[in-house]
This record gives sequence, structure tokens and C-alpha cells, in this order.
Amino acid sequence: METQDFDIFIDESCHLENDHKSVMGIGYCKVPHVDYEQLKKEIQDILVKHNQYAELKWNKFSTSRLSLYKELVDYFFKSSMEFRAILVKYKDRLNHEDFNQGSHDNFYYKMIYFLLRPNGEDSNKRFRVFIDLKDTRGREKLNKIREVFDNAHKGESPFIYFQHIQSHDNLFLQIADFFIGAVTYKNRVVSKEFEPTKSKLEFINYLEEVSGFCLNEGTVPWEKKFNIFDHQPKKRS
Repeated sequence: METQDFDIFIDESCHLENDHKSVMGIGYCKVPHVDYEQLKKEIQDILVKHNQYAELKWNKFSTSRLSLYKELVDYFFKSSMEFRAILVKYKDRLNHEDFNQGSHDNFYYKMIYFLLRPNGEDSNKRFRVFIDLKDTRGREKLNKIREVFDNAHKGESPFIYFQHIQSHDNLFLQIADFFIGAVTYKNRVVSKEFEPTKSKLEFINYLEEVSGFCLNEGTVPWEKKFNIFDHQPKKRS
């Protein structure tokens, strides 16, 4: 059976340990390597059509760009790209002392592992993984992630390559940023952290309509196109 290669682009939202936010999320945009250049060109064409030359980021959401954002959603669901996220609700319940050897970093490694794990179940696929560079300890974290997967697959991991990249250098990482940003935003709205903006809610409603899923709920585990794993830490006794 012929081996299929995929590129996976991972981004995070509200991931800092003490940022006083109720949720965090980590997610990816997965791209068949054979389609990479064509998908990149067609996304660039959409951006140019809407005069979008700056980096696409959730925290730079613009009401005047709603038609662009909706067209990108339409394009995503017609394309060969896939999205998967782990949504961590009730972040204040996280108990690193009992479950993560006292370290938020260890929790981060677990999230990366469980985010990617379903991809490793098919022996005829290989994956290159690109992670948004967030801090100066990137190389140390990358080495640890690589070690986790090598150990899990006894030295024959299908995750053959890991690299940190900057989000402004890659459109697929920007799409991951935008979707995971929408997921965490919806959940912070549900948690009543703040009053949402009308335009962001309009976009979220559109994404939910096209995907068929509520962004504050998990999807079925076998959902391939737009998958959300809803993780809720146990209440502390």
C-alpha cells in the first residue's frame, strides 16, 4: 500500500497557565502533502480577492473582513484540509501536582500527544508536524514531544518530523489559529467572561452552521473533517 504524507500545523489559544481565562485550546490544520501547493495558491487567491495582505489571526478579527472569513470557511469544508482541536474547559481545575508531575509543560506535552494520536493509527501514513513558536524554550519542548512519540511507537513513529515555525510564514497555521480562536472564544462567551462582539458571534454562528457542530461541545470521536475533543478536568475535592 502506498504511503501517504501529511503536514500538520498546530496552534494554541489561551494556553498560558495563569492567564485568568476559563478555557484553553490546542488544534491543528492537517494538509495532504500532495495538495499542499494547490491549497496554498487557492487560499492566497481568496486573500488577494479580499485585499487581505496582513497575517490572518483571530486576535486581529475585523468586522470589515466577515465576507473573507466566511469564504475561507466555505473553502475549508470543500477542500481536503482537516481540523482537530482539544478544548480544555474549566482550566482552573487543572491539577498538575497529581496528574502532570507538577508541571504545566507536562500537561502541554500530553495535549500534543492526544491531539495527534488518532493520526498514528494508520500504518500507511506519515506526518510532518509544525508547531507555532510561542516562547524561547521551543527547542527543548520540541525535543520532548519527539521523544514522547518515539517512545510510544517504539522507535517507529509515523510522526517523522517536528519543527517550530512562525505563524506569519504559513497560511495553514493561520487557519488553525483562526479556528481554535473561534472555539475558545465561543466557550469563553458561554462562561460569561465578557460580552461578545456581534461580528465575532456572526462568524461563529456561520462556522457552526457550515460544520454542523456547536463550538462549545465535543464532536463524535470519529469525526474527520472538523473534530473537537471536549476535555473537562475533574472537580477538585
